[in-house]
Amino acid sequence: MTFQGSKNFAEKLDTEDKLASYRDRFFIPKTNDGDDVIYFCGNSLGLQPKSVRSFVEQELMDWESLGVEGHFRAKNPWVPYHELLTEQTARLVGAKPIEVVVMNTLTVNLHLMLVSFYRPTTMRHKIMIESNPFPSDRYAVESQIRFHGFDPKRSLIELQPRSGEDTLRTEGIEDVLEADGDEIALVLLGGVNYYSGQAFDMERITRVAQSQGCIVGFDLAHAAGNIVLQLHEWNVDFAVWCSYKYLNSGPGSIAGCFVHERHATNSSLPRFTGWWGQNKHIRFKMGPTFDAIPGAEGWQLSNPPILPLAALRASMEIFAEVGMEKLRAKSVKLTAYLEFLLDQHLGQKFSVITPRDPKQRGCQLSIQVKENGRALFDHLTRKGVVCDWREPDVIRVAPVPLYNSFTDVWRVVDIMTMET
Repeated sequence: MTFQGSKNFAEKLDTEDKLASYRDRFFIPKTNDGDDVIYFCGNSLGLQPKSVRSFVEQELMDWESLGVEGHFRAKNPWVPYHELLTEQTARLVGAKPIEVVVMNTLTVNLHLMLVSFYRPTTMRHKIMIESNPFPSDRYAVESQIRFHGFDPKRSLIELQPRSGEDTLRTEGIEDVLEADGDEIALVLLGGVNYYSGQAFDMERITRVAQSQGCIVGFDLAHAAGNIVLQLHEWNVDFAVWCSYKYLNSGPGSIAGCFVHERHATNSSLPRFTGWWGQNKHIRFKMGPTFDAIPGAEGWQLSNPPILPLAALRASMEIFAEVGMEKLRAKSVKLTAYLEFLLDQHLGQKFSVITPRDPKQRGCQLSIQVKENGRALFDHLTRKGVVCDWREPDVIRVAPVPLYNSFTDVWRVVDIMTMET
């Protein structure tokens, strides 16, 4: 559609927005003056759904009145509690129920997947990542390479953008795979890069990498709940994600994991095991022999934390109600409107390093400020805008479709314009 730069136009878009009412389902933080902040930081921590309290309090009441018996007698018994999220999680990431599980935290899950799927040999020992991944991913893969007796200087391939460009080209990734694929054991990319906001063509990369004999995994921390995913159809080997960003489950909350069903009963895969991955029919017999649950659940270690699961359930109920397709449609429009306003008012002072193509990004735009970037960020903060700063010169802003409005977008750019 054709955008306009006025506040009235932003307000008109809000009146036409069929998802606008979902904003009222979330708590919006306040400024010191009592006004709503403009919260554009869902890429770091999502806002709290108002329903979280009742979900968590139900488990607190059951714990209070039942004690240990809550494992079997709670309103939602705790032993199978994580299964309440299975169907919703599968729909969220485009998977079959057997392929997903909610467990642990993101980097714990990444290490568990690397134990099973990074099996280096003398000839095929390299891991391919983007050059600027989230640091935890780098730390994890480097430690796994060293654990297997290899040197990251030789065994870690870091994909670099072309000279003068900020993001990776899919054809450039393919060129590396075709040139070095016989030495690459694992391709591990962020579904959406945390810094640039670039969304990778996961289907295409998976197909090319697997044709070279590589295992393919994705860190979906910035993709789950942000873009439409079809992990089963894309034939991805494994994926991991957190739930406290776009999935609004609370700080440091529980994470998720996908393992393609073709690996569901592969007993030759090594893994670190724990009793919650044990065959459910014999788990409480406490026997000495491990018999993995088929599918992603078989990678579980310990019984999961019920209170974080309850918080996640509150948010996932909203996602199930709306659906990712509708959320994504609004997200594309919100971010395009933000891009339009930035170009119209501030094009000479900023550079958006996130791809222009909506298919290559989620809701986040990473704005490279040419001069006095930190001062501008501090100004936004004083004016009640919550976004984040990444050294050396990038402000990340993420208009989230569940709780951000077109007027929010207009106001942010208006505040930036007044400062610059």
